[in-house]
Amino acid sequence: MADMEKQPFDFMGLRKIASVISIALIIASIALLAVRGLNFGMDFTGGTSVELEYTQAADLDGIRNTLEQSGYEQFSVQNFGADTTVLIRLAEAGNDTLAREVTGVLEQTGAELELVSSEFVGSQVGEQLKEDSGLGLLIALAVVLIYVGMRFQFKFGIASVIPLAHDVIIVLGVFALFQWTFDLTVLAALLAVIGYSLNDTIVVADRIRENFRKMRVGEPWDIINESIHQTITRTINTSGTTLVVLLALYFFGGEAINNFALALIIGVIVGTYSSIYVSANMLMVMGVTREDLMVPAKEGTGEQAGEEEPPEWLNRM
Repeated sequence: MADMEKQPFDFMGLRKIASVISIALIIASIALLAVRGLNFGMDFTGGTSVELEYTQAADLDGIRNTLEQSGYEQFSVQNFGADTTVLIRLAEAGNDTLAREVTGVLEQTGAELELVSSEFVGSQVGEQLKEDSGLGLLIALAVVLIYVGMRFQFKFGIASVIPLAHDVIIVLGVFALFQWTFDLTVLAALLAVIGYSLNDTIVVADRIRENFRKMRVGEPWDIINESIHQTITRTINTSGTTLVVLLALYFFGGEAINNFALALIIGVIVGTYSSIYVSANMLMVMGVTREDLMVPAKEGTGEQAGEEEPPEWLNRM
């Protein structure tokens, strides 16, 4: 208990403020999703993609201006792998001549280019992708709940899933606020956010469980606080190094993965916060106790339940 008395920061002392912040962010995000909605990309709405290969580095701004002057309205232009390869996405329905028309318009500017490929995604496919992506996120959260409930305890399962839902909703809310394009790369980023945030949450949860069993005195408030204090350095170091990589991806990775990197940057920041405050806060709200983490004693023995280790198969999960 001497370590707890020297603890420099009372994390749980801010849990009410953190609760207000989280609830406000969730309500604002849901409101934005309901009012503004997501700006779905061609992967979900349908449209045509045209891949072009230039002999020299392509002028993306010039291509955009040319397409606007030619009457094209909803489109995106970005490099695809190399600065000579350009991917143009148009909201218009695909036909046999659309890709040739776009190529011809750009050739009139004097640029030397070649049509590599063109693809069309129908609106029905886009609607199915929306449903499948939502179902995929729900399944991911359900699997997390089952796993953490088995690995730790049901209260820990709830305290792990709610932060993950919290993180996903806030990332979606930010995308709805700024109307950034939501496509399959952003969906992949959301799934990555779930995995990253879960990893952080599991580290904190494991230390909380360990301390509940080791510390014979102390209220849940003190034990959870001490557990966060013991893991905070690891959490900050991991998040900091991850953000460095993601910022490099955002600034130097090209337009094709900008939104992917943005979603991950927001997710890592929010996920780090939620693994400290939302998860631990939920354990406090649900009233986790030392008894919740004790393994039941075998029938006919007088062993102390709290001192018995979990089954070997469970430790290997």
